[in-house]
Amino acid sequence: MKRVTERRTYSYLGPAGTFTEAALEQVAEARGQDWRPVHNAGEAFADVLEGRSHAAMIAIENSIEGGVSTTQDALATLPGLRIIGEYLVKVNFVLVAPRGTTLDDVQVIAAHPVAYAQCHGWLGEHLPAHSHVPAASNVASAIGMLDGSLPVQAAIAPPGIVRHYDVDVLASEIGDNAQAVTRFVLVTRVSPPPEPTGADKTSMIVELPHDHPGALLELLEQFSTRGINLSLIESRPIGDELGRYRFVLDADGHIEHERMADAVLGIRRFSPRVVFLGSYPRADRQIVQYPERYADEIFVEARDWLRGILSGEPEA
Repeated sequence: MKRVTERRTYSYLGPAGTFTEAALEQVAEARGQDWRPVHNAGEAFADVLEGRSHAAMIAIENSIEGGVSTTQDALATLPGLRIIGEYLVKVNFVLVAPRGTTLDDVQVIAAHPVAYAQCHGWLGEHLPAHSHVPAASNVASAIGMLDGSLPVQAAIAPPGIVRHYDVDVLASEIGDNAQAVTRFVLVTRVSPPPEPTGADKTSMIVELPHDHPGALLELLEQFSTRGINLSLIESRPIGDELGRYRFVLDADGHIEHERMADAVLGIRRFSPRVVFLGSYPRADRQIVQYPERYADEIFVEARDWLRGILSGEPEA
């Protein structure tokens, strides 16, 4: 009997040709499956939570602009989501225009605000008198230019735009930083974390108690005293009142590691709200290094030692 494989749907910020699509192309299990373009992160998360998609690829951090606040805030407030992987995409841009357009014809440019911010240097040098019209995505800027819905003569877009649309490339590599990278995460509904690989990352969002001296230090010590490195710490306002913040954290290691589990329990004891986002393989596959005194077996031995004291066992 022939085995029937269930098809899966993956949501991503569309349309075709975006950097998000490039990130999804890195997911081996998504190849040959159904890809669903969406307009924003909220729609992608709704697809996952309501069962229209198995997973969604979402941008969460940029090496130039920092965290993507819409993604971080959605993960903080929408229960039932889990990160299962991360993917890195090198970011650069081209300036495109309808066929026959020259650089001298360009007065108004369409661009996603983040892309526009990353091209200020080139634009200032080559088109100092231009105006900017914001677009919903990097590809939407080119579509709006071509269909006339945006009153522009050119658009900032990903290099892959030429595979999907009939445009002239007026300039390539116009980003101000050739090393710019965007980090994407693959998000599903809540499920057990993938097995530890030794090259893992744990993400969470932690709210601090009402402001008092040392509150942030108390949070950070939960990791430092257990030998855990934080690769990301970023604050976001909770929004209920001025001065209240939640912190988006990426910690090196897996929740199944004793030191990480111990740190998360420590945080849970004092934080009014902890959102565990997931433990998953790092995009760079770099093995997490830590001092020997923080090895898992050291935590296990210490716990067994305490258990022996409580049970009245004689010490060896």
